[in-house]
Amino acid sequence: MQKLVVLTGAGMSAESGLKTFREMGGLWESYDVMEVASPQGWAKNMELVLRFYNERRAQLETAKPNTGHYGLADLEKNFDVHIITQNVDNLHEQAGSSKVLHLHGELTKVRSTEDESLVYDIGYKAINKGDTCEKGFQLRPHIVWFGEMVPAMEEAAEIASQADIFVVVGSSLVVYPAAGLINYAPPHAPVYVIDPNQVNSPGYRKVEFIKEPAGKGVGILKEKLISQLN
Repeated sequence: MQKLVVLTGAGMSAESGLKTFREMGGLWESYDVMEVASPQGWAKNMELVLRFYNERRAQLETAKPNTGHYGLADLEKNFDVHIITQNVDNLHEQAGSSKVLHLHGELTKVRSTEDESLVYDIGYKAINKGDTCEKGFQLRPHIVWFGEMVPAMEEAAEIASQADIFVVVGSSLVVYPAAGLINYAPPHAPVYVIDPNQVNSPGYRKVEFIKEPAGKGVGILKEKLISQLN
């Protein structure tokens, strides 16, 4: 079974009603990114950061996977599908994808501010100042903030390097280090990019663009890939 590696970004979840960061009407209109997604912001105003992620968690509770999420999950019938996502939502899991690696953390989890190994699944609950881990330290969102290391990057690069087919869905390929994963795809692996917007793809390799939103684009991709199996 061919290994299909899919890198997904904010555009993957846009049709589920989750705001993207950089598009017009996106999340950062209401907040300065460094105030709510950086260690400096956390040190300056913990309550603001907690409120920001509590709002996002509440929004996620009512969100549902879209046809793109379900389409990727359905491809597991024909391919060994590995999803590497820049998204912190759980919509891939809700749709039934079984191998999902979160590069930037998970919204439904929190961790200790002092012991990073203490990670807790809180679902859609709010966390507040004074909520602590078992060692008595404040809990923080289990999110990779700007300026922090991306712990899953090494595993993601290893997965990408084993791809028979590499797909990008809803990512602008401008946020590093995630954007660099396309460079790990083997030279023989066909690369597909699904996005209605212009994407910053590397010029040195052939890329097939499907200029559609995630839902429609994944449907087109499915037809292409399955037809090639027959």
